[in-house]
Amino acid sequence: MSPTSTVLAYASLAIVSTAVVWKGSEWLEGSSEKLSAHYELPPLVQGAVILAVGSSFPELSTAVLSTLLHGEFELGVAAIVGSALFNVLMIPALAGLWSQEKLTSTRDLVYKEIQFYLISIAALLLMFSFAVIYNPVGEPGGPIAGEVTRGLVLFPLALYCFYVFLQYQDTMDHEPEEPPEAMSAPKQFGVLLVGLLVILVGVEGLVRSAIGLGDVFGTPSFLWGITVVAAGTSVPDAFVSVRAAQAGNAVTSVANVLGSNVFDLLVCIPAGVLVAGTAVVNYSVGAPMMGVLTVATLIVFLVMRSQMVLTTSEAWGLIVIYIAFVV
Repeated sequence: MSPTSTVLAYASLAIVSTAVVWKGSEWLEGSSEKLSAHYELPPLVQGAVILAVGSSFPELSTAVLSTLLHGEFELGVAAIVGSALFNVLMIPALAGLWSQEKLTSTRDLVYKEIQFYLISIAALLLMFSFAVIYNPVGEPGGPIAGEVTRGLVLFPLALYCFYVFLQYQDTMDHEPEEPPEAMSAPKQFGVLLVGLLVILVGVEGLVRSAIGLGDVFGTPSFLWGITVVAAGTSVPDAFVSVRAAQAGNAVTSVANVLGSNVFDLLVCIPAGVLVAGTAVVNYSVGAPMMGVLTVATLIVFLVMRSQMVLTTSEAWGLIVIYIAFVV
């Protein structure tokens, strides 16, 4: 097969896999939303935990499959960081541009969710630092790298448990405005399970396309992970948030973005290590990616804090920043 045909084949695989992920995520998120309403969860918890975990399952699958089946832990990390950048920059912008009203936020959302997300970035960077300090690998003069063990990933996982506990406190204080609609919970759990399986198939296709494109062009697979795989797995987050914003649920829309990113960093990346036992992280690549993610989050923090409204010009500004990153 000629190089051109090979590239077209992998590109087609990426497009088809993205469509499969989209469909599976649509089922997953629809059932998650109905179950959240059935159990009378508050909007912030629906967005930051339930919908966030549902829409982040593609990222979780990427971290696990790329590490377990292909030995590409770095590709999984790159895909998750790239997805987080897409989520925090593009999704609020798209939701703001496509919603009928201006995208608004609340003080709880800005100060609790965004600040905890910044803590999540710091926690992941600390885990990478411990790996380099206590489990260094590689030759002198080469890339700075370290081995992440199962013991190290317990720190971000414990932090996510703390995050869920904070959301649980909000659930205890919440009083539903209307009684939940009648529905079949077992049926929705069945739809949720089917959605999970379909997403696994789509994500495996995305990972294979990223590895294949890296081989064809002779480039590191993480470059394709942070762009192709990241964009493919972020489609569900974009779909959920834009739809929520159009329905007038701005808080749920933005909370889904931040909750997804918290889950991506504190659960998805450690999950790959838990499955594989150990994984080597290139600190020379990981640290700069964390830095870019921090700057992007601070920009969104300032934009959302400004009068608690995302204006049209600010939305376009976020899109330009993301395009600059990709270029």
